[in-house]
Amino acid sequence: MLACALVGFLLANIPATAHVFETVAETQMGITRTNLNLPVGHWVQDGLLTVFFLVVGLDLRQELETGSLANPKAAAVPMLCAVGGMLVPPLLFTGVVGGFSCIESGFRGSVAIASGQLMSFSAVAQGWAIPTATDIAFSLAVLSIFAKGLPGSIRAFLMTLATVDDLLAIILIAIFFSSLQEWYWFAAMAGCALVWAWLVRLKRVPWPIVAGVGILAWITMFEAGVHPTLAGVLVGLLTPAREIHGERSPRAQRYRDKLQPFSTLFALPVFALFATGVHIGTFSLGLFLSPVVVGIVVALVVGKPLGIMATAWVCTHRAGLDMPQGLRVRDMFPASCACGIGFTVSLLIATLAYHNALLSAEGRFGVLVASLIAAGISGALLSRQSRRLEPVRS
Repeated sequence: MLACALVGFLLANIPATAHVFETVAETQMGITRTNLNLPVGHWVQDGLLTVFFLVVGLDLRQELETGSLANPKAAAVPMLCAVGGMLVPPLLFTGVVGGFSCIESGFRGSVAIASGQLMSFSAVAQGWAIPTATDIAFSLAVLSIFAKGLPGSIRAFLMTLATVDDLLAIILIAIFFSSLQEWYWFAAMAGCALVWAWLVRLKRVPWPIVAGVGILAWITMFEAGVHPTLAGVLVGLLTPAREIHGERSPRAQRYRDKLQPFSTLFALPVFALFATGVHIGTFSLGLFLSPVVVGIVVALVVGKPLGIMATAWVCTHRAGLDMPQGLRVRDMFPASCACGIGFTVSLLIATLAYHNALLSAEGRFGVLVASLIAAGISGALLSRQSRRLEPVRS
């Protein structure tokens, strides 16, 4: 994913390839004279990414039924930390953008972005939701690479936190980045959901029909004005997460395991390629000082761990809740820094929050920079923590 993100950014900005890349991304595909005739880039964002959200939905269903979220009391602290980790970054992002506005225009409400163009404070602040999300795949990958000597309770804490973070990000997209249309599309969407729930509980699942119902659910959600990737979450949450018909493992878990390689090795890398493939007019060091980029970097790299650690401290020192056995609040700081890796959902929100092409480009560039910084910091801290705790555990 990271390699594809960097390749996409380079292809969109190298003069020899920029035109070809833009042509491919803007090529229309679908059914002509209908709403389902979209550019390739939109099909990747709205269609292919649905596979990732289906995996998320199946994961959430399993965690809610038998996993880390099945016992709300035990999961209370990481769940609340996920909320805290989503509340602080927007405040920091808005504060940074407001600070740039005050310095540059003296409270007149204008902000100069990297291209030199003046934007209103309200237009730039629309990106407040970009730094709210944690990329569960990247954060757990950093944990598995750099924290092999750490206790499993830290991984479980991060897994619970990131799962709730995913759920909150889904709710955020549904509320703030959807434009609701005619009611009958919602009725059709509900009908598709009910049919899916019935079909996947049959002893022998008719997969061609199930696939057709899933596609119809995507179309109805698209036409209803809800971001269509959420169709994957909806049908995933309606899939059985306990053994039925004498099966040895839950269907949600099996379906997730089958879809995970396609999502990880194809859907997400292709999405990263197109999501970061945005043309930056003049690439210079000034881009790193853009209020959008600085705001996202500060919000993800500083705001995420700050919100998580502050919430964990309040929960344990003021609300009387307990950390998982063997963990102290300070033990979670390196892992909380990994939550600053926004990437997939943050890139998606950047495309939804900014309709202006320049702001969208800077927003996605900011997510890439912030995720790299957060990954580096958390990797170094986790490696140091792992080396320090390994002699104690042995």
